[in-house]
Amino acid sequence: MTTEAFQRLSLALAIGILVGIERGWQDRDAAAGKRVAGIRTYGLSSFLGGVCGFLQPVIGPVLPTAIFGFFCVTVLLFSRLQAAREEDYSATGAIAAIMVFALGYAAVVADMTVTAASAVAVTVLLAAREPLHGFLRQLTWLELRAALILLTMTVVILPILPNEPIDRWQLINPFELWMMTILVGGVSFAGYILIRLSGARAGILLTGASGGIVSSTALTLSFARQSTQMPAISSLLSAGAMLAGAVSLVRVLLICGVIAPAVFRELAPSLTAAAVVFAIGAGLAASLRRADDGADFSPRNPLEVMVVLRFALVLAVVMILTKMTMIVFGTQSLIALAFITGLGDLDAITLVVAKLPDAQVPAEAAAHAIAVAAFANLLAKTVLAASMGSIGYAIRLAIAGVFATLAGFAGLLLA
Repeated sequence: MTTEAFQRLSLALAIGILVGIERGWQDRDAAAGKRVAGIRTYGLSSFLGGVCGFLQPVIGPVLPTAIFGFFCVTVLLFSRLQAAREEDYSATGAIAAIMVFALGYAAVVADMTVTAASAVAVTVLLAAREPLHGFLRQLTWLELRAALILLTMTVVILPILPNEPIDRWQLINPFELWMMTILVGGVSFAGYILIRLSGARAGILLTGASGGIVSSTALTLSFARQSTQMPAISSLLSAGAMLAGAVSLVRVLLICGVIAPAVFRELAPSLTAAAVVFAIGAGLAASLRRADDGADFSPRNPLEVMVVLRFALVLAVVMILTKMTMIVFGTQSLIALAFITGLGDLDAITLVVAKLPDAQVPAEAAAHAIAVAAFANLLAKTVLAASMGSIGYAIRLAIAGVFATLAGFAGLLLA
């Protein structure tokens, strides 16, 4: 018997003991003899699986298979007896025992690292019973549907899309278009979950930072309306809007870092400087006055079907306009297009310009275009805030926006 065989059988036993500890802890308050399975039972079960794996090359698969079948029948029988006695119809214990046997078998015949990792994953899943049940109780149908939409977009639709231009002008690549839509949808959904977990009234600043991930424009307008209704906290509301602006700029940088590292390097000084100015402005505005109550900002789910399809449509239109403008007028027209597009949608122009190949647009020119779009978007939000918010809210936001824009352009010049 080799050293490796000892190691594998030891791993098989350790797997059962690990799962047995978790199962025993769950039933730690039960009287002795009242538990169907604990550390010893699970340890022996996994070791039995390991022995079957060890004997299979010697005696063939018939006896190990028969032992496994007898084991499954025994486990299910005891599980049924326990269910009848305690009126507890959970099948988790029985499935865990069968899984432990299988992992013990795999510890001997398969890769030890993968088997050990699988055992830890199983144990973590078993131990997470209460958090998982609590999560399910709080999960809404809207959130579940949004997650399913995102998974469908990623796992079902994306793999079947052609990863090459489908038109004679090489304008539209369905795979890239849909992948960009998934990227933005995923970032937005992560922000939505963050707000959901922290609570809508957890604080204006936290809401501002979280809202910057979902939609800084929506948050700016929401805070603008509240500033007219609650002028006493308009300074804190403007701080939240500034923080949302800073986070939205960081989000643009992260998107560029994922899809175009060269553009990210050119763009980082500009947007980082602007984001820092916004963050400083938020700190100054927040220090002006304290609010006893937080703002109520409940964003709609960012993965509604129509929202996703509308963004894909906008992205496709921007992609076509950008590339056609490049073909007809050259790279000099990109700045004007970025400014016009950025007034209404920052994500679309960011994704399109960042994905343009270096042969068409150098990384420096792409970075300049994205920066112009970002500051155009900031201008649009400031105008909307001035038209819907209180005077103090609009003035503070405008001052921060001016300094952020100056810092951003200074970063472009020095980059």
